[in-house]
Amino acid sequence: MQFLLAHRSANLGNKDNQLINCRNHILEFKENMLHLRNKTEKNSQEMKVLNRMKYEITKREILSGNLVAQKADILNKNETVSNTFEDLKFFFPHLRKEGRIYPDVIIGKGKTGVSFALGISTVNRGNYSYLKQTLTSVVSRMTLSQEKDSVVIVLVADSNEDYLHSVVKMITKKFKRQVRSGSLEVISIPAFLYSSMLNAKHLAEASQKLASWRIKQVLDFCILMLYAQPKAKYYLQLEDDIIAKEMYFTKITDFVGNISSNNWFFIEFSMLGFIEKPIDWLLNDIFRVKVCDTGEDLRNCMKRKKQIRIQYKPSLFQHVGIHSSFPRKEQYEKKI
Repeated sequence: MQFLLAHRSANLGNKDNQLINCRNHILEFKENMLHLRNKTEKNSQEMKVLNRMKYEITKREILSGNLVAQKADILNKNETVSNTFEDLKFFFPHLRKEGRIYPDVIIGKGKTGVSFALGISTVNRGNYSYLKQTLTSVVSRMTLSQEKDSVVIVLVADSNEDYLHSVVKMITKKFKRQVRSGSLEVISIPAFLYSSMLNAKHLAEASQKLASWRIKQVLDFCILMLYAQPKAKYYLQLEDDIIAKEMYFTKITDFVGNISSNNWFFIEFSMLGFIEKPIDWLLNDIFRVKVCDTGEDLRNCMKRKKQIRIQYKPSLFQHVGIHSSFPRKEQYEKKI
């Protein structure tokens, strides 16, 4: 009897100790959870502050024009699009050792699914610049609905960071609404895309410099067109020294929409075409390959050529630039 009571008392004592230990563990767990929650809330508040600071700093940099080489977040979403640029490695061997080829997106919100992409390639012309005048005429002569259904892409095809800085500063100041809506983008070409042979400064003869300048211009146009390709149904190439005429965009959309044939390849909305060579020559070669058979009568070839290369009259763009992007070259033709 005494044994049983003693044994029972011992069991009760052990249970009391277990309950105390269990309670202590629970209290310790609660204390740790409370500490962890407080720490998490503190970290969350700190992250909010840091994100806000980052946003304000980025905002100030954009507004002040200091944002020079920031790649937009849209690159991750465009991984498949970037593969389009891989074809450049076939034509430019120096690119084969490079990894991913894609232009630097300085300003952009990844706008896609529009009807028209308007591409403008610009380079430093020293003391002369027509870009602001060109952009003003291009965007101001669109309606709001046309602006929503299009994207204007400015390619800064110049390694001079001061020029890139000035373009970004001008665009973010003058065209704030278009930048905010994503209807105006600025991209630049990474230096590695240019071969050392394209650096005209190291070329002695004028003919070599001219050839290098032409090759670089073709590469600039290729990159701009490839970047614009997945964004829109139609692509409109513009120079950085033109003025768009009143209702130019309405006339273009109406004309394109009223073409009965779907076989057309190219429409010219300016009588002067591309000012700089050899873009025109390359286009002629493309048309000849597309429509002409070997040994065919030239008249039949030219007849079919007119069906896919359409000339709109009168011109919707007036060329105003005099000082070429090629050093010490001037261009006075202003055909309309």
